[in-house]
Amino acid sequence: MVTQEQRKRQLAREKFLRQQQRRTAARRRARVRNSVIGSVLGVILVGSLALYTSGVLKDDDKANASAEATPSAGATSKAPDPCDKPAAGKVETQSWKKEPALSIDKSAKYTLDLATTCGKIDIALKASAAPHTVNSFDFLANKGFFDHTKCHRLTTNGIYVLQCGDPTGSGSGGPGYTIPDENLKDKSLKSNIYPAGTVAMANTGQAHTGGSQFFLVYQDSQLPPSYTPFGTISESGMKVLKKIAAAGESTGAGDGAPNATVVINKATVTKS
Repeated sequence: MVTQEQRKRQLAREKFLRQQQRRTAARRRARVRNSVIGSVLGVILVGSLALYTSGVLKDDDKANASAEATPSAGATSKAPDPCDKPAAGKVETQSWKKEPALSIDKSAKYTLDLATTCGKIDIALKASAAPHTVNSFDFLANKGFFDHTKCHRLTTNGIYVLQCGDPTGSGSGGPGYTIPDENLKDKSLKSNIYPAGTVAMANTGQAHTGGSQFFLVYQDSQLPPSYTPFGTISESGMKVLKKIAAAGESTGAGDGAPNATVVINKATVTKS
């Protein structure tokens, strides 16, 4: 016959076993949950890489015409800054409600000269193929809009571009107006490749949302033909651009502020 004390001990053992089983099951569920979370994060990372290397150059603030590119890459050590200190002066906050009237001569040749802290980048502009874009740059450069602005973004994986033209340096700034997409069937764009040396407009991911932000391609980059190509960098300008790219970007993830202190001291558009 089981005594009352023996029964209490048996019930205590059974309670302890049930507690142990529950704890074991909880640990098993936690392991499964953590594994699932890790898998989901991995899918998100891979999905993000696929998204951005397919060419989404997008704005943080869709009210302004700008762009961003966020490919993923392995960590890299920070390289020395190869550039000089910026010239004295500061960015002037300027904004306009509408695109400037078309005033350039579409049959003439225009050059955009970027006097940067890293060297001069001169760009032959495509006035006949992208007149609204070139006209806007002529207008903004004459207003000093680009002077003392930082090139705020460098991508080093999947797409290879330096992004400039935002007076706020945040990726969300612009001139207050937008310009139409142009020249999207340029003969230089083949198989969704923007070749090294191309200068193109950034946008919000929607049609006709370009503003002042633009990107300079330092290595062939696969992108959909959605970004107005409006200029070609000279050979000497490419050397400067590649020097900037060689210094890498700040996050080590393939997308971030350039390690090089790239500031446009002065932007000038000239007609020849």
